[in-house]
Amino acid sequence: MPVVHPHVSVLSEDFAADPYRHFARLREQSPVHYEPAIDSYFLSRYEDVRRVLTDHEAFTTETLQVRAEPVMRGPVLAQMTGAEHTAKRKIVVQGFTGRALQDQIRAIRAGAAELMAPFLARGRMDLVNDFGKPLAVLVTLDVLGLERRDWQQVAAWHSGVAEFITSLTLTPERRRDCLECAEQLEAYLLPVIERRRRDPGDDLISKLCTAEFDGIAMSDRDVTALIINVLAAATEPADKTLALLFRHLIEHPEQMAQVRRDPELLTAAIAETLRHTPPVQLIPRQAEGDAVFVGTAVPAGATVFCMIGAANRDPEAFTAPDAFDIHRPDLGTARSFTAAAQHLSFGAGLHQCVGAAFARAEIETVAAMLLPLLDRVRYSPGFQYRESGLYTRGPVSLSLDFTPVR
Repeated sequence: MPVVHPHVSVLSEDFAADPYRHFARLREQSPVHYEPAIDSYFLSRYEDVRRVLTDHEAFTTETLQVRAEPVMRGPVLAQMTGAEHTAKRKIVVQGFTGRALQDQIRAIRAGAAELMAPFLARGRMDLVNDFGKPLAVLVTLDVLGLERRDWQQVAAWHSGVAEFITSLTLTPERRRDCLECAEQLEAYLLPVIERRRRDPGDDLISKLCTAEFDGIAMSDRDVTALIINVLAAATEPADKTLALLFRHLIEHPEQMAQVRRDPELLTAAIAETLRHTPPVQLIPRQAEGDAVFVGTAVPAGATVFCMIGAANRDPEAFTAPDAFDIHRPDLGTARSFTAAAQHLSFGAGLHQCVGAAFARAEIETVAAMLLPLLDRVRYSPGFQYRESGLYTRGPVSLSLDFTPVR
């Protein structure tokens, strides 16, 4: 029988308010934590999480058929294996690397400057809602080749898609609303796909429309699913990581000063932000056969949630893991955005995040622009910091004051 820890529930309001203060207890007392309300297991030790993420035969992504496919409107990259996964992943990766990435960085700079302009003279902005969220969506639309003028509508549909994927419990009403968002997003994308098939450009949708797998062009359903896959993967972590980066630097002024003096430290600050407070907190897998972790049996067919935030703070993997330290010797900044990363914020193994290099480029480009502009940056008077989210997590807002640029 599964053991239910009497003092911790991952689904409780207390846990949602601050998961980080529960991680050590889970790792030490309930490393294979069972939640009967959703019949799922939660793994919190680094060793166990890495094992699940890297053994894709024993722990598959079958659960995404229920958790993601209904709103993605088809199978996503994480559900694929073998030649199909290799071919389609390569197509998507090409949209975020090489010359395409250089073009995107120029567009990111222009978009960030445009969004920042109204706030520079005021000396106050909400880094999440005024800047981070709209920028993340606009950047992703640029990559895909979708109209910027539609960003608010696309963002609203995406919000419903993300809610469906990241909610562990969903009321029937919210489920219907999320599915309706996905249907409307699909209806918006299908005419675009049709036009790109007739007249392709340099954008990622055109690359998907003109690509072939086993000599056969991808169906509209395949292309739609990959577009929504990219939309979700590129927007969710970006705005959260940017805000979390500034939060940590504001709360560690000596490290903020070091980054300002030596901009080369910015990459380390981003990597440590991802380790310390990963925007994606949970990654689900399905056990294909019976498995044992720390003497606890997990039955075949069970849903297993990898707790990335807890694993990234396991003292077996990182020294003084609860400290934010951009000089951390056990992080390995150079490999933190590759398949060899020590932290698990981009996942690991076959289904590691395809946009890791792009995420680094986007956040690094924007943060490097903001740091010189936000002189003497600090929390606005009366601001109370609060985070939300169980599956993905980040600041609700981040109201900042800074010396206005004249």
